[in-house]
Amino acid sequence: MPTLFLLIGLPGAGKTTLARRLELEHSALRLTPDEWMTPLFGAGEADDRRWILESELLWGVAARALTLGMNVILDYGCWAREERALFRTRAAELGVHFELHVLDVPMHELWRRLEARNLNLPPDTFPITRAELEEWAGWYEVSEAEELAATEVPSFVSRVWRWQE
Repeated sequence: MPTLFLLIGLPGAGKTTLARRLELEHSALRLTPDEWMTPLFGAGEADDRRWILESELLWGVAARALTLGMNVILDYGCWAREERALFRTRAAELGVHFELHVLDVPMHELWRRLEARNLNLPPDTFPITRAELEEWAGWYEVSEAEELAATEVPSFVSRVWRWQE
């Protein structure tokens, strides 16, 4: 049975690094919105276009791949519980396994990583300021125990990756 992997965390948490590792380990299709945003809409969040890209366009590709028996990684961030619940429900509707990967990294480490990344931006990424990071951190809804123990999908696994000094 195919698996839908959903990676959540703030910028700099290591989502794309983990997604690339999972892509190789599980022969999975990796969908990273940042790699699509710049070619389609230019750098940055581009108003509501990111959500349209994630919830409609890339989800359509993901759903098709899952129904064909492929593993899929959504390297999205999904800061809101409601967003995470949407993809968990979609996985249940398709009857596929679902893995939620939470990357829990403290603010000082996120900023250290982003500062380094800003100095030498990888392709299809954009610079992030400290003010933006702090603002987005205020929007981020931490995964609570009940979310990490959800049971509405055939096989649900949650993994929390905590940063260690």
